[in-house]
Amino acid sequence: MKKYLSFFKMRLIASLQYRAAALAGLSTQFVWGGMEVLLYRALWSAHPERFPMGAEALAAYIWLQQAFLTFFALWQWDRELAESVRNGTVAYELTRPTDLYGMWFAKSLAQRVSRGLLRCAPVILLGALIPAPWGLRLRVSPAAFGLFLLSTALMLLVVCSMSMLTYALCFFVTDHRGIVTVLTPLADFLGGAIVPLPFLPEGLRRFAELTPFGAMQNVPLRVFGGDLAGAAALRAVGLQVFWAAAMTAAGYALMRAGLRRTVIAGG
Repeated sequence: MKKYLSFFKMRLIASLQYRAAALAGLSTQFVWGGMEVLLYRALWSAHPERFPMGAEALAAYIWLQQAFLTFFALWQWDRELAESVRNGTVAYELTRPTDLYGMWFAKSLAQRVSRGLLRCAPVILLGALIPAPWGLRLRVSPAAFGLFLLSTALMLLVVCSMSMLTYALCFFVTDHRGIVTVLTPLADFLGGAIVPLPFLPEGLRRFAELTPFGAMQNVPLRVFGGDLAGAAALRAVGLQVFWAAAMTAAGYALMRAGLRRTVIAGG
């Protein structure tokens, strides 16, 4: 375990150095979050009775979504890992006395956490400065906030295990970009990145919540806003645990199968 923590620490420190990229991303998060708030505010003022979420819960969803975007955005791929399979440099990784899946998982997790740490505080501060009900407010109980933190950690495991499953598929295809092209819009739609899942039709919403995509940002953001509470929140967190375990097992098995069939030629 110590060596995987070392990989995590090294990637975390390396990624924290890209402050200019973080500042550029911050401006995008500020503008996009403000645009979404204005859009939903206009729709809310016209027909508030048709909204499946309260204004404060929706505002919390929007601002936390922008603050922790790099935590759950599947388009935040580590291209270095995917390219190493295609160009053969994965051979150097295989010479290390470590498990390849564990090492890549630690690197992927560190990359997401580091980018999130550089961006989250300013976005949260901006959201807190906006007047109610469209600003970010902490309205949940301490128990619900603890559940939010647990759900956020599980969300990171689900997202990273999904990414690892994609990296494992690279051993079976010639180019990973096809997988990314299909998976990214699917994850955005079914995960609540385009619109929160409560805004979808009932049947589609239930289907999305049962998929691994619904176990990502949908759960912690709705728990924080109070839109997902009680038994429903506990079931959603339990589903997160299931998908994290299932996709980790599937990704590990797929990577082992890919490594058994890998042939690296060169001198």
